[in-house]
Amino acid sequence: MNFSSLKNISPLSFYLVSMICFVLANVVRDQTISFYYALLLVGVMCCVAGFLLRIKSKQ
Repeated sequence: MNFSSLKNISPLSFYLVSMICFVLANVVRDQTISFYYALLLVGVMCCVAGFLLRIKSKQ
């Protein structure tokens, strides 16, 4: 799969999305535990994607 549109997104956008996911995960933690873990997973994946884009853009 070619995710060419993701290459144009800045790493800062991925960091912002990850922070929003972490905050939302904290808010819904007591109501639905499965949604909590899903938001945590999305947050971690966005954070890692931001790190990878930042590393690749510096080379």
